[in-house]
Amino acid sequence: MNRPQPNEYPAWGETYISKVNGDIIEILEEQVFSIPALFELNKDKENFAYAEGKWTLKEMLGHIIDCERIFVYRMTAFARNEAQHLPGFDEDEYVLNARFSERNYEDMIEEFSALRKANLYFFKSLNEAELARKGVASEREINVKSILFIAAGHIIHHVGVLKERYHVV
Repeated sequence: MNRPQPNEYPAWGETYISKVNGDIIEILEEQVFSIPALFELNKDKENFAYAEGKWTLKEMLGHIIDCERIFVYRMTAFARNEAQHLPGFDEDEYVLNARFSERNYEDMIEEFSALRKANLYFFKSLNEAELARKGVASEREINVKSILFIAAGHIIHHVGVLKERYHVV
């Protein structure tokens, strides 16, 4: 699958799409295993935040899970020709209101894996026409393929943050 073109997504999407190098489905499949392994290896740091007011490792994982759900909802809606504009979301407010600190960390790791595994069936089912379909989310037009790449690149971005600022292994 070819990389989305800049006219197929808002400018902010480049931050994530540019991080995706290689076969998108293979990357998404690899993340089923690499992301849980990364968080499992660092379970002793689940409540660590690298600075005051920054998310803990557990909150970062919760954010990744929330975004997976949101990205897939948007892809589903637009692949099915949804004409309604979809709302944006404030990631900080979502984390603030999610009670991730009360959740079991290992359950959250398993949740990401199960969620991505289930989503892969949907990702693989999309044909070229569905991938090209567009909709409006967060007041910006975007196509399904771009959201797919953003979903993978968003995780790659956060893995970089985890390694750079949280010093995960």
